[in-house]
Amino acid sequence: MIVIFTVTIGDVIITEASLSFLGLGLPPDVASWGGRLSWEGRRYMERVPALALWPGFSLFIVVWGTNIFGDALRDLLNPSLRGGGGRYGAAKTKRALK
Repeated sequence: MIVIFTVTIGDVIITEASLSFLGLGLPPDVASWGGRLSWEGRRYMERVPALALWPGFSLFIVVWGTNIFGDALRDLLNPSLRGGGGRYGAAKTKRALK
């Protein structure tokens, strides 16, 4: 449930940025990553490529961070992994018991 929630947050962020990039999302006066990529990124892309790279990189880091956070919460709250060294530690323990 936690992983699904965090992946959904990433999907929502990407969807909003995509719609704003296409001009179908938030109004132009509201700051969003898709709007930044669309308006300033296209207008000044040849002269200042960083205007398009930094919002895209920030978008990547936030979505990746939420997915990693969800994975970490799953590993932390999963009762089958208690006392093990993470996902791989539990697998080693199960193999050693057989």
